[in-house]
Amino acid sequence: MAERILVVDDDAMIRRLYTHELGRCGWDVDAFASGSEALEQVAPESHAVAIVDIEMPEMSGFDVMHLLRERAPKMAIILNTAYATYKDDFQSWLADAYVVKSSDMEPLIVKIRELTGTS
Repeated sequence: MAERILVVDDDAMIRRLYTHELGRCGWDVDAFASGSEALEQVAPESHAVAIVDIEMPEMSGFDVMHLLRERAPKMAIILNTAYATYKDDFQSWLADAYVVKSSDMEPLIVKIRELTGTS
């Protein structure tokens, strides 16, 4: 059975890209446009990894990360943003990984493989 990946990003293009590319790598992907939508739909221990955008309108990625940690403490969390400056924010240190968005999916895929122990 494939590992499940949770994607929380307000950008529809990013959700489609990640769903497609991570699916090609063999992962099952559930993508949500907001933190509240994801938290409503996701059961504890249902996903191995969450990829969470930091800048979202209704609930920040930091808030989503904290709530996911409470609900599913074993789920690895990757903060994924277009802004490298957040890496210095102490809240980002609570994530298992921090990956800056780019057209190259390889760093994100490598980090997911590391966190799930898959190749």
